[in-house]
Amino acid sequence: MSTPNLTVSSLSATRPSDSRLYFLDWVRIIAFFMLILYHVGMYYVEWGWHVKSPHASSAIQPLMMLSSPWRLSLLFFISGVASAFMLEKSQPGSFLRNRTVRLLLPLIFGMVIIVPPQAYLEVVEKLSYAGSYGDFMQLYLHAYKGFKIDGKVLSLPTWNHLWFVAYIWVYSVLLWLLVAFRPAWFQAARTALQKHMHGYRILVLPVMYLALVRMGLFSAFPPNNGLFADWYNHACYLFVFLFGALIANADNFWQELAALRWTALKIAACGWLFLIIYFSFDDASPRQWLIMFQRAVWVSMAWSAIIAACGYARVYLNFDSPARRYLTQAVFPVYILHQTYIVIMAHSLKPLALPALSEGILLIVLTGASCFISYELIRRLFFLRPLFGLGFGWSYKPRSLSPG
Repeated sequence: MSTPNLTVSSLSATRPSDSRLYFLDWVRIIAFFMLILYHVGMYYVEWGWHVKSPHASSAIQPLMMLSSPWRLSLLFFISGVASAFMLEKSQPGSFLRNRTVRLLLPLIFGMVIIVPPQAYLEVVEKLSYAGSYGDFMQLYLHAYKGFKIDGKVLSLPTWNHLWFVAYIWVYSVLLWLLVAFRPAWFQAARTALQKHMHGYRILVLPVMYLALVRMGLFSAFPPNNGLFADWYNHACYLFVFLFGALIANADNFWQELAALRWTALKIAACGWLFLIIYFSFDDASPRQWLIMFQRAVWVSMAWSAIIAACGYARVYLNFDSPARRYLTQAVFPVYILHQTYIVIMAHSLKPLALPALSEGILLIVLTGASCFISYELIRRLFFLRPLFGLGFGWSYKPRSLSPG
């Protein structure tokens, strides 16, 4: 089957040639680096994670709730914007090849090399596994199903935090198929969305959809990050990914986010306070109407936080700099590495019995330093670059989230 022509005119509307969305680069950078803080925090809260601190408590869970409802949706949203701009610049087929090489190759490498230490230390700490790492890898690569944690079989091999990469690749393929084979559908959806995304509708209409999805699917299909049968996650994340792709070239939309930033921030703050109060009560069976209301507040807080983050960034961070160019390239390798470094270092620091605050700060510093030292090595070695999404060759110029 031949591939239809994929032209810029099928994707882009008239816009100033000097328009740039540098602020979204900065939002993406900040959001990815928030993951270091968030995943260090996961070591210290009562929520389930790969390894747990002896200091784990509910103390910082309200802080974790500041970003938990929206940080991943924000990344999917920005990925949708970036994918739309990449499609504008690509020849038919090159977009798909680029996304496959830069996403699937790091994913496979990560599942075989980067992620296994997380699973190994998890069974060491939770199941007192006494085998060597080599013994564990034999089980890991042969999809061993004998490790059970909290009544659930530990799925091996696993992608752990790299599930995001798998989802982005699948969504990118779906977007490419839509644009390549049904460009008129894509343009019609883009025109309709951009027509309606003005003023209060920006804050209300997406929340209406997301609230219906959370109320209707969350209990039946709780998130599993396993790609298959993960219907609630797909209904949310594919929506915000496609929303980003459809709205990417709408200059008026980005300008309106700046005007809405304060309103969105207030809504997000009120939602955060409600969620803290709601989850502070130890009620095993809350009333159904209260559960539904909490879910509506959750998505309202999440979407408002995304609008506020992009709106404030549009006002204060819409500029280029050497730091932006450096961090835009660094952020994906750092993302790939960060959780494994956190797990290894957290496990290694336990014998020192440090106070929680000192240990947490040290863990953040060591993780950040290790990630950037590793990145400096990765970007200089041509055989490592494609394994961390940097492409082949010695030089790489990261693209901004812009049409030009």
